[in-house]
Formats: sequence, structure tokens, C-alpha cells
Amino acid sequence: MKPLAIVTGVGPGTGAAIVRRFHEGGYQVAMLARNADRLAAMANELPDAFAVPCDVADAGSLLAVLDGIETRAGAPKVVVHNAVGGAFGSFLEMEPEVLERNFQVNVMALMHIARWAAPRMEAGGGGALIVTGNTSALRGKARFAAFAPTKAAQRILAESIARTMGPRGVHVAYLVIDAVIDLQWQRKNNPDKPDDYFCRPVDIADEVWHLAHQPKSAWTFLAEVRPYAENW
Repeated sequence: MKPLAIVTGVGPGTGAAIVRRFHEGGYQVAMLARNADRLAAMANELPDAFAVPCDVADAGSLLAVLDGIETRAGAPKVVVHNAVGGAFGSFLEMEPEVLERNFQVNVMALMHIARWAAPRMEAGGGGALIVTGNTSALRGKARFAAFAPTKAAQRILAESIARTMGPRGVHVAYLVIDAVIDLQWQRKNNPDKPDDYFCRPVDIADEVWHLAHQPKSAWTFLAEVRPYAENW
């Protein structure tokens, strides 16, 4: 049986690119997202990928679908938590409920996924849990009040998980994407920007693949990617 990768947040950009990279690399891939139609279309295209419609903010539903994935495909070798809850506005503009919802997607879902997956990976001889983040995990800008706190907490949680599971053979890594990702809506919002301004989802997926397959003697926890032409 092919090894299993589970990917949350399979949208049209980074999530889909990660699915394709692991599928091309010989994995069967369980795809989690709320958009069932998008997942079904990808499953029809990729014979070893299967759709698992799910809202990761619903802990009961999330754990039920993870158990279903295991019944169908076995324990995971790689899990990529790419699902993201985001909203933009100052703390005066954003309702507290928005922060709470984003916390459920970005932090609590990671907690549930890790508690489910890590023991199974350890029992299976090792694995990798990769979390995709962004610059908000490192700083709090004014209009990121309902988002940045959740990504910072996500990064710290991932580090705590890494310190527990690393010695047990499970690699946990946090990938900061300090970039505008090359998506159709981002192109529309930035019509005057050159190609070098954007970070391609396929290149992000390659870095996720790299992190998931590093040798044990040189595991990375915190990695960061950005377009080469960015003015630091």
C-alpha cells in the first residue's frame, strides 16, 4: 500500500499544489476542505487522492473523518495542516467571535490533528507533521488583530509538539510563507506587480515536500520562504 499523506485546507492554490506534489511523489492523499465540489474534481483527476469534505473547526467532525481515513487508507506518514482561518481589521473593527473562529481553525484543529496523528506515526516508525504559516506568526500588524494572534499561537503549539515528538521519530516543522501567493484573486488585487512579486504554489509545495523528507540528522523546525526579488 502506498504511504498516506493527509492535507487540510485544499483550496485552489497552495493546498492543491501540495496534494499534487505528494501524489506525484507516490503517496495516496486524503484531501480535507469544506468545498466538496472542488475536492471531487481533484479526486477525479488524481487516482490516488480522495475527497474528505470537512470543517476542521468542528472537532467532532474532524476526528470522525480522520478515523474514516485510517479505516480506508491506514495510518498517515505525512500530515500537512494548511487550513487557515483569516480575517482582516483592527481589534476595534473585528468582532471577538471572528478571532475565536480563526483560533479553532488555526490552533485547535492543529491540536486535535496532532493528538490523533502523532501517536500513529510513532507506532508506524516515524512521520512528519508540517504546518503552513505566514508572517503573522511572527508579528502583529494593526489590521491582523483577529488573525496574527492565532498564527503566533499555532507556531508555538507546533514547536511544543516538535519538542515532544522529535525524539520519538516524528518530525514537526512550521513553514512561514512571507509572500503574496500567486493566486487569481491576488493577481487581480495587484495588477501592476511583476511575476517576481508572487510566490508560486508549486514552489511552496516543493518546500513542504522537502521538509517532510529531511534526514533525521538535520531536521528543520522553522523554515521561511519568500520571492527572491522582495526588497528586505
